[in-house]
Amino acid sequence: MSSKGIYIYGIVPNFYGVQHFQSLENSDVYAISYQKISAIVSDRETAFLDFLDRESLAHILVHHQKTIEDLLAKGFNMILPMKLGTIVQSKEEVLNILATGHDLMISTLKKIEYLTEIDLAVTWADFPGTIKEIADNPDIIRLKDQLLQSGMALTQVDQVKVGMLLKEKLVEKNKAVELKIIEAFSTISLDIKIHDVMNDEMITNSAALINRNNTDQFERAIEKLDELYNGALNFKIVGPLPCYSFFTIEVKELNAEKVENARKDLDLAEETSENEIKKAYLAKAGLMHPDKSQNNQGGDDFNRIKNAHQTLLEYSMAVRQASNDNIIFLSKEKVVKNLILVKIKE
Repeated sequence: MSSKGIYIYGIVPNFYGVQHFQSLENSDVYAISYQKISAIVSDRETAFLDFLDRESLAHILVHHQKTIEDLLAKGFNMILPMKLGTIVQSKEEVLNILATGHDLMISTLKKIEYLTEIDLAVTWADFPGTIKEIADNPDIIRLKDQLLQSGMALTQVDQVKVGMLLKEKLVEKNKAVELKIIEAFSTISLDIKIHDVMNDEMITNSAALINRNNTDQFERAIEKLDELYNGALNFKIVGPLPCYSFFTIEVKELNAEKVENARKDLDLAEETSENEIKKAYLAKAGLMHPDKSQNNQGGDDFNRIKNAHQTLLEYSMAVRQASNDNIIFLSKEKVVKNLILVKIKE
């Protein structure tokens, strides 16, 4: 039997007027507020993304993005997106996340106040024609000639060799064109993220972070590219969007047992500091590094110390978010109160 949870779409500032929040009343989303910010949420069944098939995952992604687009249409221009699939069990957990990450969320919302994201996907308009053009590359013709010198038809292995060279030349061509595309809008972009392409036909799958006032300039840059390549490329522009690719809230639940084990691995007291954690790690790592330890050729002990250091660094960040305290309390009763870490995934 599935259980109900609260799905978090994103964070908005509370300076929007009452009419903005009232516009949510006829939808399946609502706001949970804490001080200067609100989480936009809905009640839905819990789901573990790692165990979903591609179709179910795609459905969640589409729903997530459509909900945020609807919020934009309602006038919520400043939205700090939540990581896809963030579901908690209660309103209290939402409030805990807002309280823990309040200052970080406020500072990030200020960063994106006048910013937006535009996504760009570019593909070849005539992909078969592009492949044929590449097949006429002198290097590929030379390889074919060498393989045919025996007077026999190309074997399967020969065809694989030709195919691999063709793929290499296509990647080179795509990268060269992608660079031209990126250069065309780099001057109006504050940042650019290059995502993985879906297939060989796609040249670039990019995201640009720009000022909202520069969206027209972005579109003009694409129009000039279209003229330059004389219709050889298909451009798909999506946006303006929230800054998914550059600023996304991620909530990580730390493990109390891992924190306790990390404390023991680094021989730390129950009251320590970030400086003491770093010193303990450097001392242990120096002794256990595979290059120095004859008894640790596999590096298992070194990796354990390295992981312990990373665990305690994350815990230290969680403590600072909760209390701004320079003392890191590692007793079990204190640790269980600081197991929520709110981060910006940039």
